[in-house]
Amino acid sequence: MKRKNRKFQKKSQNPLNKLSLFQKSESRFSKKCPLSGKDAPAIDYKNVKLLKRYVSDNSKILPSRITSVSQGKQKKLTSEIKKAKILALI
Repeated sequence: MKRKNRKFQKKSQNPLNKLSLFQKSESRFSKKCPLSGKDAPAIDYKNVKLLKRYVSDNSKILPSRITSVSQGKQKKLTSEIKKAKILALI
């Protein structure tokens, strides 16, 4: 029996093979930042109710890819959450 030469065989053309984890999709960040805009709440360490929305059950800060917060607001939010943790408000 002869072996088939597998080096030159074509792979099946499945449309899912073309998708990659590293390709950017256009619909990735379709949501707007909830902390930007006219009626957005102010980010402050005393506003515990707002800060608790961006902290997990294990008291870890949620990433912006989950909460859809902009980069600048995420940095401000992180520093305010850390202040509130130091003062034992959270």
